[in-house]
Amino acid sequence: MTKLPPQLQLSLEFPLDLIKVRMQLQGEPNVSPATIQQFRPALAFHSGAAVHVAPPPPLRAGLISVGHKILTNEGIAALFSGVSATVLRQTLYSTTRMGLYDILKQKWTDEDTNNFPLSRKITAGLLAGGIGAAVGNPADVAMVRMQADGRLPQSQRRNYKSAWDAISRMSKQEGVTSLWRGSGLTVNRAMIVTTSQLATYDQVKEAILAKGALNDGLGLHVTASFTAGFVAAVASNPIDVIKTRVMNMKVEAGKLPIYNGAIDCVLKTVKSEGLMALYKGFIPTISRQGPFTVVLFVTLEQVRKLLKDF
Repeated sequence: MTKLPPQLQLSLEFPLDLIKVRMQLQGEPNVSPATIQQFRPALAFHSGAAVHVAPPPPLRAGLISVGHKILTNEGIAALFSGVSATVLRQTLYSTTRMGLYDILKQKWTDEDTNNFPLSRKITAGLLAGGIGAAVGNPADVAMVRMQADGRLPQSQRRNYKSAWDAISRMSKQEGVTSLWRGSGLTVNRAMIVTTSQLATYDQVKEAILAKGALNDGLGLHVTASFTAGFVAAVASNPIDVIKTRVMNMKVEAGKLPIYNGAIDCVLKTVKSEGLMALYKGFIPTISRQGPFTVVLFVTLEQVRKLLKDF
């Protein structure tokens, strides 16, 4: 019951998620140093020396510019590229983490005082998020690749037909382990998102109730959930940028990959684009994360209320 509303919400907000991925990949090198062309200066003497000329960095576009470019070049359908992978990921990831967090919450809440300490909330969030991310990683890789495909030249596009087609082809062409590429980043991000979302929501809700500022109702649930969404977006965006780039990285036999791992990706990104590059795509992230988190927790509270009545 709890998984359907998040799926529907994410499908409706999917264009924001796709634009976020495109923004996170802006400024990323498309070629390795070995493939950079060599040019000889027009007025140079015949010394045999060549000059390495790297392509100029692309201009960084904002939310509206990126969205307009996608609509102009790829059409409105492109805004929903990878929606099947998104729904599959949401089914696997959110259902697992939300269900596991509730189980741990029930087990770790003190029966006498009905108190669920912050330290246990954080631990429960870390465990639930990590396990949920590991389960949903294949769909996550498929989602990122399908969302990013439209920015590539026609000859380099993967053209996956669906989430299942993407997972099947990755398994055959790159090995089963490719389905868990970037899984360390996915798990870390999910642990941060789940902890910041669920622990923040419960903590803010308890604090407001303790002060008597709001009654336990829709107003309280919306306030606590939006706060949780904002905290989660701020905490997870840097890892999300690196995760997107590592998952989208094309690995070909005999060629060096752009990044040697997550740390290498962080260092190269910050060195070439600055520290704030880790917050690329933050506007579409918070624009999606805020309403999504509100719908998630408001729905969850209503489901809990219905279950209590039974």
